[in-house]
Amino acid sequence: MTIQWFPGHMTRARREIQEKLKLIDIAIELLDARVPLSSRNPMVDEILQGKPRLILLNKADLADARTTEQWRTYFADLGYASLAIDASTGNRVAEIPLKVKELLHEKIARQINKGMIPRAVRGLIVGIPNVGKSTLINRLAGRNIAATGDRPGVTKGQQWIKVGTEMELLDTPGILWPKFEDQLVGYKLAMTGAIREQVLNVEDVAFFAIKELAGRYWDALAERFGLTEPPRDLEDNNELVRVMEDIGRKRGCLMSGGRVDLEKASGIILRELRAGNLGRITLESP
Repeated sequence: MTIQWFPGHMTRARREIQEKLKLIDIAIELLDARVPLSSRNPMVDEILQGKPRLILLNKADLADARTTEQWRTYFADLGYASLAIDASTGNRVAEIPLKVKELLHEKIARQINKGMIPRAVRGLIVGIPNVGKSTLINRLAGRNIAATGDRPGVTKGQQWIKVGTEMELLDTPGILWPKFEDQLVGYKLAMTGAIREQVLNVEDVAFFAIKELAGRYWDALAERFGLTEPPRDLEDNNELVRVMEDIGRKRGCLMSGGRVDLEKASGIILRELRAGNLGRITLESP
């Protein structure tokens, strides 16, 4: 499966971000804690042009906590501060403004030393579609300002949003890159819902999910779907299809003649994964 998706509004969003950079004090890069590397747009470093940055590992409540801390160490080694948050529940979201001020303390101190009253910090939130940018902004602002949804591409334009009296945030549409050179990245983003259902084959993605979950979290997969026999060989496609069919039978996805409706079973597998019903799962390690 080759995933290529770069709608016109993404090209426009990139251009508009670059035009606004001179107004920005700090960039807040939002990643999915379950796939921190795959959800990191490789174009962002080029787009942000060296702006101070805070990395937020969102949806941390769905991710393996120990692996999330390993990722925080990884980003610290690259020179980036980070926080593990969950915008949906508000977990650690209140720490973001404090962390931003900490990262900009030298700039703020210079303004004070010159007798200036520091203006509100201006932050730019960037991230791929469906990573939780609008949910985070609403949580920080304490009210529903940015449109949210459980699908990518909800935010279409930029808007400035006040967070208290000391911070203003520029929300931007999610930006994917033109083509996934590593197809595993595309599959992982499809698993977590960052790519529209219409541009991928749901059975292909579920098949990939079964392979990943059987290798990393078989016990969680087995418990959720009542499975008893793990695949004997993760490279054997027939074994992986067998697991998918077992799940389909357990969930009543049957067609005439007792055949399993793999498309329906695939949808169930992905919905359960994205909702966190299989437990705390991370698909990448540093």
